[in-house]
Amino acid sequence: MNTRIPRRVLLLGGLATFLSGCASKFRSYNGPEVTRLRMYKAQRLLVLDGTDDVLRTYPIGLGFAPEGHKQFEGDGRTPEGSYLIDRRNPDSLFHLSIGISYPNEADIAYAEAQGKSPGGDIFIHGGPRKGIDPMNKRDWTAGCISVTDRQIEDIYAMVRDGTPIDIYA
Repeated sequence: MNTRIPRRVLLLGGLATFLSGCASKFRSYNGPEVTRLRMYKAQRLLVLDGTDDVLRTYPIGLGFAPEGHKQFEGDGRTPEGSYLIDRRNPDSLFHLSIGISYPNEADIAYAEAQGKSPGGDIFIHGGPRKGIDPMNKRDWTAGCISVTDRQIEDIYAMVRDGTPIDIYA
């Protein structure tokens, strides 16, 4: 008995297998540990450092008013200073996101002295979302750091909670 599988079935099965591997936004990473993130606002660049060298770099977008340190909720600025990656959101409206520990004690004290809220919920996330966020602007967030959806998949897999991030002007 000859059980021959039609070529079309093999091709469609192979295509389905390939596409199912692409469907997940959760990637694995088995490379060197990311020991620090450095973000350069003026250059719109995020750098992932390992123990010995730079592991990856990514172009970024910032808040809609990117110059200067974030001081208050709603100011559209992205923070500057030393923080930690302190949480992750697999269900983010922006594909995936990892949180930055803004505000710190100094940020809170300054805003309170001015009678305002420092804001919070600063993330590195994907986007922009088609039909919702501006597609023709680099700096469109409310103060977060944006990368493409594909890039946040890599960053999400590579960066662990507790990793330091230094954000420069």
